[in-house]
Amino acid sequence: MPELPEVEIIKRELEKVALGKKITGVTVHNPKVIREPSPDKFKKELSGLTIKNILRRAKLLILELSNGKSLAIHLKMTGQLVYPGSGQSTRVSFHLSDGKNLDFNDQRLFAELRLIDDWRALKFVQGLGPEPFDITARQFKEMLSAKKTKIKPLIMDQTFISGIGNIYAAEALFRAKIHPERAANSLSDKEKALLFKEIKDTLKEAIKHKGSSVDQYVQVSGQPGGYVKFHKVYGREGKPCLVCKALVKRIALGGRGTYFCPKCQK
Repeated sequence: MPELPEVEIIKRELEKVALGKKITGVTVHNPKVIREPSPDKFKKELSGLTIKNILRRAKLLILELSNGKSLAIHLKMTGQLVYPGSGQSTRVSFHLSDGKNLDFNDQRLFAELRLIDDWRALKFVQGLGPEPFDITARQFKEMLSAKKTKIKPLIMDQTFISGIGNIYAAEALFRAKIHPERAANSLSDKEKALLFKEIKDTLKEAIKHKGSSVDQYVQVSGQPGGYVKFHKVYGREGKPCLVCKALVKRIALGGRGTYFCPKCQK
């Protein structure tokens, strides 16, 4: 699933190619990804509107429109936005005033498109915790202090802190030398501070290198992101740790595959 860095990249790239353009029409190839309103109403109401602003909240992408409504896009596992679109394998094509298409692709049909009055009223959005860049190290320490939950599932919990998924949780914990099964309240203040720093640094580096294309994520251009080659543990099961040469392990934790170095992470 695209995480904060990937959705941030898509937002920034859409600002360059779609901001200020009018949606002249919409072609729905598969209505399943449209959650509200009905596909016919979705097409009718979007036609003629201008994209006035583009926002990101955690893993949610929001296109604010000239009539005051918003197009909220949750990419889920395999959602993609590609410009200029080719129309091949697309679920929805947005025809823009420059004569080109913005294609919404989603191989597994888990993604969600919503045309709504107020994206902030979405139950999902109201339940989100703060983003890592919106809190201080002191606040992060306080958030962890009373939590007995294992640290990796906790920092992936979007109601606790938003935007971090499986990839960047694994990478940040490795960089902070913290075992993913540690209880959050067992971390020292020094470990909490280091983890907070590594979370932010990892996310910043992933954004710099255009995200991690480990599944279906691509940039708006259709090109893959370049951060996979910088992964320290994610996807490296059975390979030597880049620090100590012990073999990277993979376990199931919180229903997700978790990668870590058994020697470096304590």
